[in-house]
Amino acid sequence: MSTQLPPCPKCASEYVYQDQAMLICPECAYEWDPTQETTSEELTLQDAVGNTLHEGDKVTLIKDLKVKGSSTVLKVGTKAQIKRFVDGDHDIDCKVDGAGAMMLKSKFVKKSN
Repeated sequence: MSTQLPPCPKCASEYVYQDQAMLICPECAYEWDPTQETTSEELTLQDAVGNTLHEGDKVTLIKDLKVKGSSTVLKVGTKAQIKRFVDGDHDIDCKVDGAGAMMLKSKFVKKSN
């Protein structure tokens, strides 16, 4: 029963599994239908200093940011991990350390090593 599944088209993980007609990557949570043509119209973003960002990258804030709707302020150097990119003004959906899930603008982050 060893059918070879293709690697994930987003992160190239080999740990892909099948759920009904869909293939799912447990590492980046990408889901796709292997019978559909995949169009590679990915969103590409750059950080404040021009580094190309990818989903799953770790970033740090380059300035203090006030969280809209609360009195919380995210300080310079706060780390976050990018979950996905979205179209719009706040183009990064990420998990910020100590603050939880949040949307950020790519111009206020710098890629971490």
